[in-house]
Order: sequence, then structure tokens, then C-alpha cells
Amino acid sequence: MAAAAAAPEAWPELDLAERERRRELLLTGPGLEERVRAAGGRLPPRLFTLPLLHYLEVSGCGSLRAPGPGLAEGLPRLHSLVLRRNALGPGLSPGLGPLPALRVLDLSGNALEALPPGAGLGPAEPPGLPQLQSLNLSGNRLRELPADLARCAPRLQTLNLTGNCLDAFPAELFRPGALPLLSELAAADNRLRELSPDVAHLSALKMLDLANNQLSEIPAELADCPKLKEIHFRGNKLRDKRLEKMVSSCQTKSILEYLRAGGRGGGRCRGKADGSEREDSRKKRRERKQRRESGEGEEEAADTAKLLLRVLHVSENPTPLTVRVSPEVREVRPYFVGTVVRGMNLEPGNALRRFLTSQTKLHEDLCEKRTAATIATHDLLAVRGPLLYAARPPQDLKIVPLGRKEAKAKELVRQLQLEAEEQRKQKKRQTVSGLHRYLHLLDGKENYPCLVDADGDVISFPPITNSEKTKIKKTTCDLFLEVTSATSLQICKDIMDALLLKMAELNRYTLENKEEGSLSDTEADTLSEPPSDSQKNATPGKDGPCALVVEQVRVVDLEGTLKVVYPSKADLAAAPPHVTVLR
Repeated sequence: MAAAAAAPEAWPELDLAERERRRELLLTGPGLEERVRAAGGRLPPRLFTLPLLHYLEVSGCGSLRAPGPGLAEGLPRLHSLVLRRNALGPGLSPGLGPLPALRVLDLSGNALEALPPGAGLGPAEPPGLPQLQSLNLSGNRLRELPADLARCAPRLQTLNLTGNCLDAFPAELFRPGALPLLSELAAADNRLRELSPDVAHLSALKMLDLANNQLSEIPAELADCPKLKEIHFRGNKLRDKRLEKMVSSCQTKSILEYLRAGGRGGGRCRGKADGSEREDSRKKRRERKQRRESGEGEEEAADTAKLLLRVLHVSENPTPLTVRVSPEVREVRPYFVGTVVRGMNLEPGNALRRFLTSQTKLHEDLCEKRTAATIATHDLLAVRGPLLYAARPPQDLKIVPLGRKEAKAKELVRQLQLEAEEQRKQKKRQTVSGLHRYLHLLDGKENYPCLVDADGDVISFPPITNSEKTKIKKTTCDLFLEVTSATSLQICKDIMDALLLKMAELNRYTLENKEEGSLSDTEADTLSEPPSDSQKNATPGKDGPCALVVEQVRVVDLEGTLKVVYPSKADLAAAPPHVTVLR
């Protein structure tokens, strides 16, 4: 009797959700693993008696091997199901569907090997997931996709298969009319050997990422996808060596033109080369010859397709930035990694927007909607060190949040909570957007983490917002980056690695595309400020046209004892072949 009476107390989140008739439920944290293990590696059956749930997330639970029976029957209104970084696998038994209202399904970072009928996503006839729009299966061990995937989820728009063991796509995936809404297909870091010409039947496809596979050819029919704007094929050993170079350095438009013309020797490409391009080619050869004769550019042919990150050691830096950590953060958000990046070009066209969008994607994916970690980026010109990473009571923490007036953290959180409630009423749904999605990460915290500059101003309040004081602008070219986590230091480092590699790619893209600059009036005012050294020397240097300088930042305790330095020799070690890290 005592055990039975104590059972409900083991899942206080379910008590609260039932009592308040909540439509959203997040289960995470260190205590979850023991409770799931006690439930046999499955979710508690009582969870499936909350039929009002629209959003369910269970993340970071190494003992969760299967959702358990009753999910489909008990949660018919579910819109979003997030079960990432658990131990699901090798299949899903029983299968997930039918879930008639489900729009988002995230099973990334598990141990799934196959999704056969009865132990997969759901039935194909009638469709088990008829409204599904986004499916994330990245970071599993899948050897094949279910042949009936398109029939099970006919309205799929985004499919992420990155980091599995796939060697082929099922033919049914590219059947005419099978997935008429699919706009993003990501399957990088697999073992794919062939891409079917029938990929042209994906009439809505806008982005295709098949980098780091085992493809030897790219079908010319790919160019027939009418809406295709972005493709990634780096890391494949293509038979057409010219095409292999193009996928490492050229815009999508150029690659598609090449494919459309039939590859090497195609009439359209050759006709263009006969004109101004041929003269440009001769001019470039003369310039390369002159540089070789003067002792420069000996490695140019190999380096032009590479992204360069040059690490500046603390001992080589006359003014290194240091972050001191106060002991109070140990109970709140203990892990912090920082670095300085110089040489970003955010001024032309949509460069700044692409940078901010990539940061948002990292927050959604690797950072697991900020539950695993949070990124903050600052304009280095506005950062005054040394910095202090501390924890303060909500009533004592003041910040000027991005796009808002100065407020105490307590007032800001309350204001965001009221806005979230208003959002729910207006949109007549439980899910919210923007900063409001992260408020639950502060639940139960007596102190809030913050990063304070030498002036005593709070410039970061993770995981919620940055300060307007250090806001990134189009004219920003030197940045201070921070990653914080309540989970582990290694997660901070992994995410910082990913952020730096993405920044290098964005910088090269901006350089190659030569977009027109378009400063707003507010941003134009900053041009009156004295330019930094990086702005004065923003032209390509000896490290190559896309080189970024990454400065080490030391994190120490209040006594000055080193806690971590980033990037160390062990960091950025897994950089892909097209990235060169100079130390």
C-alpha cells in the first residue's frame, strides 16, 4: 500500500499537467533516468491518460528504450512529439502511429536501426501520420528507410536523416507525387552510393544535403527540380573531377547549370566559357604564375576549396579575454565556454540574416531547443573585459534585453509569461514562439545565470536573451561567442565547434556570392565609430580569402585557477576535410 501511495509522487509533472489541464509537457533532467528505468525502460502508462496534450518532449534519458503501448490511443491530439537523445532502438515496438494530428516528430540521437512495419512510424494504409510535416531521424543507426514512408506521411515537408548508416533511398520515396510538399531533404554523413534520377519528381524540393557520402555521380535530372536553391555534395568522390571541385567551391546555381548542360563538354557551359569566362581564366592563370614566381601561393590550388580557421594562442595574444566564474553558478548552469572570432563579414546582402538563422537552427537541433545548451553572440567592440559569469537572484539581475527596455530578470520573466499567455489566447493553441518557449528552463531556480562585463552591465542572461549593449550588427566583424550548459562541458565544446565551422562556411559563401550591401539607417550610424583592426584589414590576407582568426579565451575561477580554455588542441579536431585549422 505504501508503495502504491507513493507512486503518483514519482511523477509530479504528470500531476501538474493533469491538474492544470496542460497541453504541453516536458520531461527531462537527471532524475528522469531512474524513474524510466523503474518503469521498465518505457514511459509511464499514466502519461497516456492526458488526452489534451499537444506537445510532448522527453529528452536526454539514457534508459528510455521504447515509448510504450498506449501512446497513439491515449494522445490523439498530439501535434509535436520530441523523443531525442534517448536510447530508443533498435526499432519502435509497438509502432508510434496512428497519430492523426501529429505535425512534428523528432527521434534524433537515439539507437534506431530499422523501422519495419509494426515497429516503426505507423501504418501506410490509411496513413498513420497524415499531417506530419517535419521528421527528424538524424544521429541514429538506420541502415534503411521504411519503403512505405511516403504513404505513411504523405504531407512531409522536412526530412532529416543526417548521421545514419543508409546506403540507398527507397525507390518509393521518389515516386511521382509521393511527397509533393517535401522541401528539405538532409542525409549528410551516411553511406549513400547512388542518387536516383527520379529525385526530379520532388517538385517542391528547395534544399538537398548529401555531403560526406559515397556518391560517384550526381544525376543531371537533379537540375530539373524547379524550386531547388541549395545543394550540398562536399565529401563525395565524384568521377567528374570538375564537378567535384565545383561542389566544394561554387554556388548552387552554377552547379545546376553545369548539370543541365550535361556536365563536362556540354554545349551551354562551353559556349559561355568561349567568351568572357575564358579570358578570366587566362587572367587568373597569369596572376597565379606571377604569385608563384614571387614565392606566394604555392598551395593555392589546394587551399581555394578549403575553409581556414587560424587559432591564436593566449600566449600570442597581447590582450586576451578572460572569463571569471563565481561558485554560485555550480547550482544553476555550471558549464561555460567562450572564444573570440575575428574577420566575419556580415555587411553584404543577407549575410547577417544567414548568420542569425544558422544560430537559430543550432539552438533547435544541437542545443535541443536550448535544453542542452545555449549560444550567445556579441559584438566584441562593445564587450569590456574581464568578464564575470555569475548567478544572481531574479530581483537583483538587471539587463537591457534585445529589443526591450531595461528590466530586472524577475520583471522580464513575468512579462514574457504574460505575453506567452496572450499568444496562446490569440492563436488558440498551447505552443508559443520566440523567447517564451524557454521560460520553463528557469522553473525552480532561485538564482539566474548571467554574464557581466567590466562596467558591471549584464550582457547575457542564458538561456533567455542577450543584452542590447552587445547586439550584433551588419558592421560587426569581431565577435565574442559563448556557450553555456547545465548538462556538460563537452556539449558546450561540441556546439562551439559546430558554430565556428558554420561561421567559416557562411563567411566563404558571402565572399563568393558578392551580394550588394544594404545597411539600415540605425546600422549606418555605427559607421561613424572608429573601425576595428579587423575592419581596416578585412581584405584577403596570407591565410586565404575566408580565413577566420579564433582567439583562445580562458575561463578561470575567482582565484585565477584555470577551468577551461577554448579552443584547446583537442577542440576542432573532428573538422571535416574541407576545413583547415591552423594552430
